[in-house]
Amino acid sequence: MTPDTPLLQLKGINKSFGPVHVLHDVDLSVWSGQVTALVGDNGAGKSTLIKGIAGIYSFDSGEYLFEGRPASVSDPKQANALGIEVVYQDLALCDNLDVVHNMFLGREETRFATLNEIEMEKRATETLKGLSVRTLKSVRQQVSSLSGGQRQTVAIARAVLWNSKMVILDEPTAALGVAQTEQVLNLVRRLADNGLAVILISHNMNDVIQVADNIACLYLGQMAAQVKVSEVTHSSVVELITTGRSGEIGIQVEDAIVGGAA
Repeated sequence: MTPDTPLLQLKGINKSFGPVHVLHDVDLSVWSGQVTALVGDNGAGKSTLIKGIAGIYSFDSGEYLFEGRPASVSDPKQANALGIEVVYQDLALCDNLDVVHNMFLGREETRFATLNEIEMEKRATETLKGLSVRTLKSVRQQVSSLSGGQRQTVAIARAVLWNSKMVILDEPTAALGVAQTEQVLNLVRRLADNGLAVILISHNMNDVIQVADNIACLYLGQMAAQVKVSEVTHSSVVELITTGRSGEIGIQVEDAIVGGAA
């Protein structure tokens, strides 16, 4: 795989649920070391696209390339094996467990049929240190005592722990205040700077412009455009989201699809 080759490349992706055609010939490229923001209005098809990448759904047609080679992803374990991890909005953390046990939830390290607490604590600490996380007092804190930003940090660190190559973040700042949002955005940027490919789903255009390298905009199940952040403005991204077009960028009138997506 050359440096110019996307880590993930989708070509002509289609997905329907019964008579509802949700994704229409969608193309998407995601590069290592970059944050790709996936934006679109409610019903644009973002969730369906992400769930297809993660193996929760199977695409009906199209090409799924990972590291330049065709990949077959029909369940989450296959996506995980490629190095794809997803941090959903609900975070899936257990309040009654500490940070270490949450990071290893379902993938616990064992030694002589007992939990290897020393090794898990070591790996959790190293992962958080590698991400320059300094907001946690201890990896043995219960998650119930953490702030929203700290919880998001633990969920992201858990995704990175498993030798990930790509991390998908679903609205990571949606329920956070200003200071915590800044902490999480800095962490998102560090993920890319450490060489990971990041897909960031967000409705907050200020966050997108601040942290993303390129923006992929879905409109009614079509990819209106995927452009570098340096080539667009806040208002032009909003136009792409709401109309599928901004100036010369976006869906041509003759290519527009009438209908909606999920």
